[in-house]
Formats: sequence, C-alpha cells, structure tokens
Amino acid sequence: MDKLKQAGLYGGALVKVSGSLAERYNGCLAMLGLSSTKLSSFSVDGMGWSPEVAEEKGDHFYLNIGEANSNAIIISPQQKDKPVHMPFHSFDRDIMTAIFAAYDREIRDITKDSAICVHLDQDIDAYYEPFDLLRYKKLSVSFRLLNKLQEKQQEQLELVEQFNEGNNFIDRNLHNKLLESAKNYGDLRHRKLQLEPISLEIDSFYTRAFGGIFVLRDFVNDIIVFEEIEMFEKAIKNTVHDVTLFHTSHNELTSTLVNYRITEFDIKRAAKTERYERIKKHRFVAYLENVEHPLHEVLDSPFLFKKYLNEIELDTRKELMSVELYNQRKIVERDLKIEEVVDLHYQKALLEPHSSLEEEQEELVWMLLTKIVPLDPLHLYWYDKESFYTAYPTWKDSYKDWVIQCILEENKKYNV
Repeated sequence: MDKLKQAGLYGGALVKVSGSLAERYNGCLAMLGLSSTKLSSFSVDGMGWSPEVAEEKGDHFYLNIGEANSNAIIISPQQKDKPVHMPFHSFDRDIMTAIFAAYDREIRDITKDSAICVHLDQDIDAYYEPFDLLRYKKLSVSFRLLNKLQEKQQEQLELVEQFNEGNNFIDRNLHNKLLESAKNYGDLRHRKLQLEPISLEIDSFYTRAFGGIFVLRDFVNDIIVFEEIEMFEKAIKNTVHDVTLFHTSHNELTSTLVNYRITEFDIKRAAKTERYERIKKHRFVAYLENVEHPLHEVLDSPFLFKKYLNEIELDTRKELMSVELYNQRKIVERDLKIEEVVDLHYQKALLEPHSSLEEEQEELVWMLLTKIVPLDPLHLYWYDKESFYTAYPTWKDSYKDWVIQCILEENKKYNV
C-alpha cells in the first residue's frame, strides 16, 4: 500500500487527533457506550471514523449501534468536506455535508472546547430481516454535545436570569453557582450550542447490512439486490413482500435494470470511451505472460499493446476484442445478435446509468454496476474502495503504477 499512500490514495485527507482532542474523542465513545481508545494520537475522517481505532478494536464499524443505527463524531471543523472512508450507507457523506452546511458556525463554536455525537436514526431499533430496509424512508439526524453543554448553557442562563431578579445580586450562594459554572464551562450565554435535529428523506440507497444490499425505489417495482448469495436464498423464500429480488451475479438483474430504465447500453458509443479502454486493458493484463516490457508501457503504447495481444491464444484474443469485432461485423451483418459475439463480461461492464437519472441516483447505480462487474479499476476506486484495496495487492507492480497514474489523472480532471 506504500505507493497508494505516497500518491495520497490511501488514508489521505484525514484529521490528526491528539491531546485534548483525543480526550474529547474518548468522551464521545463513552457517550456511545463504547470503550475508550488507548491511542494517544490517531486520525479521523469526515464522520469521525478512525482507521487506527478500528484496527485497535478489530471492528471497522465500531461507531455503529447494530446495523440499523449509525453514529458519527465531530471533534473538529477540519472534518468539513473530508472523505468518509468507511461508510455504512451510500448516503453517509451526503449527511455529513448537510450537517456542516446547516451548522458550520455552530460546529466551529462547539468544537473549541467540546465535541458532538451525531446519531442517524430511522426509527428502527434493529434489523431482523432484509425486508426491514423497505421501511427505511426517513432519517432523523440528532446531536448530543460532550459534557451536556446545551444543558449547562440553559442552567447558566437560568442562573443569570435569577441573578437579575430583585436583590438576588447580593446572594452569595448564587454568586458561587455562577462562578463555578463559568469556571467549569466558560461563559456560555452567547454561544451557538443548540443544534436542532435534521430530517432527511431516503429513496434508493445501499447499506452494508445483511452482507451488502441495494434498495432501488421509485421505478417500475421496488428492487432489492443482494451481495451475499446466502442472504438472497433466505429472502427469496419470503412471498409476503411485493418486491423483486436479485443477487449481483444474476444475468436477469442487468436486463431488468435496462428494462426499468435504470441503466442503458449503447455498445457503439461505449467502445469509444476511456472506460471501455480501462476495462479491456484490465482484462488484457490478466492474460499476459513473459512480458519483456513494464506493463504501464505496454498499456500506453499502441504498438506494444498489439505486439502482446497477438501473442495471446486466438479464442482469448477474440474474447478480449469482441466489442470491436461486433461493431465491425454489425456494419454488414444487420441481423447479428450481440450475444453471438460480445463476451458477457463486456455486456454487463459497459452498462451505464440511464441518462434520465438524477445525480444522486446516478452515483448509486454506478456503485451497483461496479459491484456487479468490478473490471474498471478507476470505478472500483471511486465506488468500492474496500474492494479496490483488497484487489490492489494481487496486481503486478507495474500494473499498479499504471492504475495509480490513471486515478490521479481522472481525479484531477473531475476535481475529485
């Protein structure tokens, strides 16, 4: 992972935590009913998740209260616009963006000497079966301040009001209470500490619950897509709910996505895209043996690419180049069917979100398509980082260099 770290593609854009911030972080963990971290310094992402604390606890999702309820910790305004490295839901980063948009000034004020526990509550105490996710339609985001600072502010305001009544200004006991409050918490009277709950509507989404599930709503029919085949096989036995069920490996899934206008497929247009080139080269690398040149040179040079392509066994070569072969033959063979020529991997991998989808839906569909066929290394990094980091160590070193350069260029292009 050293190359990824040097390129800023692994564990980057985190906020460093130590000293008093680490103490406040432990205070928030205690509020959540979790044990403290023994680390004196660590780093956190936009949701307050720490890779070091997760490793210490042996739990990537230590901030969750079960699968149904997630939490976040805000200990610094620097967390604004930071990435969310281990999201449990597809909308987690959007939630943090909404929180900072609504309460940016308040967060700056509060985190001067306190911290915020954020609770994402959908009025479901626990999941018992995947169909519980169909009830997930509204999310309430509530806030609790470390050391109950809102309550202490209210107490201080009441003391001040009492002090200003009649001759209470000579009451020594009242003086002492005011001084003690000011000593412990400072002057809270004019601080912005009240964070009203935020309510958000949830439509289609992805969650890691039950091994990973996509819930697609507002189409012809509700669809649930499972990543784990065991969960799918259990769920398919349930005939009570009016919902269509698929596993990511099902060929019927991709045809349904097209029929429901969730995705679209234009192989002639797709063949001209950089995405197709990445997918083709990713598959190409898997078949290369006894390569005399660095892979990044082979992939960037049309001459070297053709040289090694022609050294691959004929049937494999036809499979790799089946998109070009189909488009060439289709010019004269009008009745040619795509499944007769184009490899099934390409038929799935070259799907893209339907042009009618809104941006949020489009992002979710890209995530689903990446889960179905993880052949584009760039999209794997963008939409499924956990799988990218798992696959990365298995790649040849020279191919890693090519992928890193590809990601850096695309990130710069799209200002990611």
